[in-house]
Amino acid sequence: MRTIFVTLFMFFISVGYVMSQTTQPSDTIKQYNLPAFIVTAQKDPDYEKRYLKLVRDVKKAYPYAKISGFRLQMLEQNLQLLPSEKARKEYLKKTEQSIKDQFYKDLVSLTVSQGKILIKLIYRETGKDAYSLVKEYRGNLTAWFWQGMAKIYTANLKTEYDPVEDWQIEQIIKSMGFE
Repeated sequence: MRTIFVTLFMFFISVGYVMSQTTQPSDTIKQYNLPAFIVTAQKDPDYEKRYLKLVRDVKKAYPYAKISGFRLQMLEQNLQLLPSEKARKEYLKKTEQSIKDQFYKDLVSLTVSQGKILIKLIYRETGKDAYSLVKEYRGNLTAWFWQGMAKIYTANLKTEYDPVEDWQIEQIIKSMGFE
């Protein structure tokens, strides 16, 4: 009985050794070949131009969006401290005038595409679309007027920022170290 176990044991060891010598060594890391269109798409000059234009537009519009988010936060905090509605309206007028004095020339010089990006970035910074912000602080008629002006230039003040849809803008913001 003992000789049978020893014989079987030796047989299995020899079979294992022979099998290990005859099989090819396999790599444990799988390799995937990516389609060629991915490589060529990044070298497309039109794509590169559009992307560089988007980078330029985001660089120009993002600081204004950051400032608007900060100013809105300060505005809301200060409005809560004011005792009466009359004092709030006076404060809103003074704040609006100081913003106009400080940023009017810069904002007028923005292109249409930079303005569209600014609308999205304002939503990103404040959590509210530009239309509802104008409506809240200036009233329905003023919001409706500025929405009409935006529509003339193919923009929409109700545009929301979607990080999935606007992934390139999000990537640009993070790669530039803005956040």
